[in-house]
Amino acid sequence: MHWAEATCNLKAKFNLSGYKNVEKKKVVIGGMFPIHMRIASSDSNTSRVPVSSGCEGFNFRTFRWTQTMLFAINEINLRPDLLPDTDLGYVIYDSCFTISKAVEGTLTYLTGQDEAVPNYRCGSGPPLGALVGAGGSDLSIATARIMGLYHFPQISYCSTCSALNSKFQFPTFLRTTPNDMYQSTAMAQLVLHFGWTWVGTIAADDDYGKYGIKDFKEQVEEAGVCISFSETLPKVHSPEVIQRIVETVIESTAKIIVVFSSDVDLSPLIGELLRHNVTNRTWIASEAWVTSALINQPGVDSLLGGTLGFAVKRADIPGLQRHLLDIDPYDPLTEEFWETYFQCTLNYSRALSQANSTMSKTGTPDGLCSGTEPLDKIKNTYWDVSQLRITYNVYKAVYAVAHALHNLEHCEEGHGPFTGKTCANISDFEPWQLMYYMKNVNSDGELSYVTVGYYNVSESSNITISSDSIIWNNQDLMPPRSVCSENCQPGTRKGIRQGEPVCCFDCIPCADGEISNLTNARECVLCHEDYWSNDAHDECVPKIIEFLAFGEPLGITLIVISAFGALVTIAVVVVFILNVNTPLVKANDPILSFSLLFSLVVTFLCSIVFLGEPQHWSCMTSQVALALGFALCLSSIMGKAAVLMLRALALKASRARAKAAARAAKAAAEAAANSGSPDVIMSSTNNMDVSGVPEKDKLTCGHQRAMATVATLLQAIACTVWLLTLPPHPIKNTSAQNIKIILECHEGNVVFICCIFAYDIFLALLAFIFAFIARKLEDHFSEGKCVTFGMLVFFIVWISFVPAYLSTRGKFMVAVQIFAILASSFGLLTCIFLPKCYILLVKPERNTEELIRARSKPRDSTLTGTSASLGTAATDINSTTASTAIDD
Repeated sequence: MHWAEATCNLKAKFNLSGYKNVEKKKVVIGGMFPIHMRIASSDSNTSRVPVSSGCEGFNFRTFRWTQTMLFAINEINLRPDLLPDTDLGYVIYDSCFTISKAVEGTLTYLTGQDEAVPNYRCGSGPPLGALVGAGGSDLSIATARIMGLYHFPQISYCSTCSALNSKFQFPTFLRTTPNDMYQSTAMAQLVLHFGWTWVGTIAADDDYGKYGIKDFKEQVEEAGVCISFSETLPKVHSPEVIQRIVETVIESTAKIIVVFSSDVDLSPLIGELLRHNVTNRTWIASEAWVTSALINQPGVDSLLGGTLGFAVKRADIPGLQRHLLDIDPYDPLTEEFWETYFQCTLNYSRALSQANSTMSKTGTPDGLCSGTEPLDKIKNTYWDVSQLRITYNVYKAVYAVAHALHNLEHCEEGHGPFTGKTCANISDFEPWQLMYYMKNVNSDGELSYVTVGYYNVSESSNITISSDSIIWNNQDLMPPRSVCSENCQPGTRKGIRQGEPVCCFDCIPCADGEISNLTNARECVLCHEDYWSNDAHDECVPKIIEFLAFGEPLGITLIVISAFGALVTIAVVVVFILNVNTPLVKANDPILSFSLLFSLVVTFLCSIVFLGEPQHWSCMTSQVALALGFALCLSSIMGKAAVLMLRALALKASRARAKAAARAAKAAAEAAANSGSPDVIMSSTNNMDVSGVPEKDKLTCGHQRAMATVATLLQAIACTVWLLTLPPHPIKNTSAQNIKIILECHEGNVVFICCIFAYDIFLALLAFIFAFIARKLEDHFSEGKCVTFGMLVFFIVWISFVPAYLSTRGKFMVAVQIFAILASSFGLLTCIFLPKCYILLVKPERNTEELIRARSKPRDSTLTGTSASLGTAATDINSTTASTAIDD
């Protein structure tokens, strides 16, 4: 030791502040807290022994942590059940939230005196217990590397960085706060939960920020989230860097910003963002600043309102608030706290000089603290104990050290954990010996023994236990459970963990449609196809049976509409029967009109068959009746439209011939006039009326009826084959919806049903084409136009039906199909028969042969000349005769 003293030279003077009480103490516990926010700037003078910089920016929150450690040590020293024969001392340093200060404090603490001598313990006081600290993760990493060299215990209260998990690098580091790996995962899950895929990230330029944001980014990027920007907050305040980060935030379109930082590092950025009035951002906060009063200042709600984050679990510490309010102001650190808190000074000379000799009424300088100011008069985060989170971690850390020292002190010789079953001496132990107890902290009270049962070998029931006499650990009256995994309740199944014993398993919820009704079930049981699992997945319940019933409101509505349509159609039939001998009804074959009306009655009524629980007869009847009804309807319309088309074509041809005859007569008249010949008069005789339309149609009523009959007969043959081979039949559809059984009709042979309804579409197309050609047939009734509009309505309804049908499920598919049937039937009935009924009932005077017959537009022309005149009419040029009258 003399050699060391002779060769030791002081290389630098450390400037440390804190609390120290080691006199007459048996063991000393170290502490390190970032009471100030940063180190003060200093000159770089190299002409004298270097002195470390002082600190500035007093932090009331971390000062509360410091006082909590003092409170816990005082509380332990007063307890008779914990370290009853040992008084704890303390050495607490201010790390100033700076790595260099943390290292200075660590070296000084290990040395035992104000000057640090690395690798030597120069102090002669009580042994050192453990270090509580040193604040942020980067500070703890720096101190843990030094403490680990000597196997000196260190227990942190707020260092959450995942890098500190490595026992290879930090063998003696312990903590009472969760690992950041869990926080990063939680923040990633929060982002994924809300479906945010475009986020920005900001991290402090230290191990806490770098490791935390790295873990977060890896998890969200793997899930498909994109990072808009990634910025780093400077440890040393830099307005240029802060300004650049603000510009990045403003320019980015990301509305979600994840921040892994302490409140001290983030505070300058918050201030600059407020000055730029940055709003409309949602912030995801790490635990280091989400509950910080430094960030939660008045006026920040426009920026930080709606911030989400994860906080350390809170707790209550009885008696702490009284301790915080009863501190003595006359101490170096407490004095600075008092002066900062009350904006006054405790130094009389300084107050006198600052007041410029101005005295108060009491004769004291203005600005002088009395030292008795009440701390609870000013609202401050220092004495607010409603959110004790990291403060509680400090409290737990001190108690963890105390319990380890208690176990070390009460070790029994010959039963100790060290070589030769020896114990350590509480007055002179090595750090690694305390480290053993730190990793095996288990606090016990005094033990007493009570008889709770008997064991008798001679009796068959050789053991008797009185459970009521047993007081289990933690004063629990119920027996403890010692299992690797808790029982899997009904609704879950056991999932084996690879590489672990069979008693270790995960409880996996049963999938939808599966249940387990036993505890620790190995597999989930699939419910029968007519059943589904309940919400708890522990019972199969019958599925909801769904079909469009007669009695439900929708079914009743459809029945009423169908019956109304059928009654209206029957009423039209009655009207036609009463007027069967009138020209309007007789025109274009009344039998086809009656067959068309009959088919509409069938289509209206067949829609009712689609309702109710599907049966074999109803499935076959509904589809066949619909197919045959539309076949008869469309073939009748086709027969009517064919005659109208032929009339229109004949009219068009006669008009063309009339034009040609007119041109020829005009030319003859002009020639006669020029030659002085007598007038020429031309007349025609053929089988056409004045309209140019033949008096007899090429297609007779028999032809029309034959067309309709054959077309309908073909559909009937196809439906018969369909019913004989693979007819429609009722089925239970369990695949459309998991919780429902949909009762519906299966079409049977898909090819047949496609061909049958394709045939109906073919008939509809023919009818539409014929009617479209006949739309310009001139008469006072315009039946061609009526048929054309009716077919247009038919096509519009069924084209709209396809997407509506495919986008629905269950009973609503049936409802959509019925609506399409009713809409198309009403469309045909209205367009084709409403105009006729209007004439029959309202305008009977128009029901005449002349008004019903097709007519031609007037095409009279008068030719004049010097000696001849010509009168022409619509004639057949090939059937004309000429007569000449010579005037005397």
